[in-house]
Amino acid sequence: MTSNDGVTALQRAVAMMDAELNVAEVPDYSGAMNGLQLEGKGTVTRIGAAVDASLPVVEKAVASGCDLLLVHHGMFWQGAQPVTGSMFRKLKLAMDAGMAIYSSHIPLDVHPMLGNNECLAKAIGMDSPEPFFPWKGIELGLQQPMEISLDELVARVGDATGAAVHHCPGRADSTVGRVGVITGGAGSEVAAIAAAGVDTFITGEGPHWSYPLAEELGVNLIYAGHYATETFGVRALAKWLANRFGAEHLFLDHPTGL
Repeated sequence: MTSNDGVTALQRAVAMMDAELNVAEVPDYSGAMNGLQLEGKGTVTRIGAAVDASLPVVEKAVASGCDLLLVHHGMFWQGAQPVTGSMFRKLKLAMDAGMAIYSSHIPLDVHPMLGNNECLAKAIGMDSPEPFFPWKGIELGLQQPMEISLDELVARVGDATGAAVHHCPGRADSTVGRVGVITGGAGSEVAAIAAAGVDTFITGEGPHWSYPLAEELGVNLIYAGHYATETFGVRALAKWLANRFGAEHLFLDHPTGL
């Protein structure tokens, strides 16, 4: 539906999300292309949320009648590519259905209310986390001391994500000490995390060498899955937007197991 001033519901939704997520100011990787990635028919009546803008996800969204799909990892992570094969099928399917696609990566990781870090931190009992870990002029994660055992924290992380959790018990003390959270694939930063004073680091995934390094550095390392730690933000954003438009919203689960 178009308002009296000629602005579509989609245009209003995009403007609201761009402003709330501070898309213009938050840095990111070049392939993220945060914001509206594919224009649709302009309506916002059924909002789908997903981690990845993959062909199976687009198929699920179209089959579910979504006119707006919100994702964390957009369509252009691999850079410029021919619009052939699966890319062609994905775009054609979405365009034929009039479905718009909006993507938000780092802006949705670090948002103080809707962000992946914030939502996961709250879910595991961090009640007053503070930003930490400088990256390109912003603070990429959250940290807070916690007085619980590592076993309890691992159980909480598993309950929050609903996924398998792999951990390295590198810290000599049975308690977790200062806990840091950076969702996604931040495992390669374990040395910098330790230098920042974090005793237990929660992220999604990382390279093999991060495990023995965490042992050497005396840091507990908790890998809860890249996908599993990044479902929180898109779900929160979809609910936030749906409440403002009186729209339906649903989560399109398509786990990678990574």
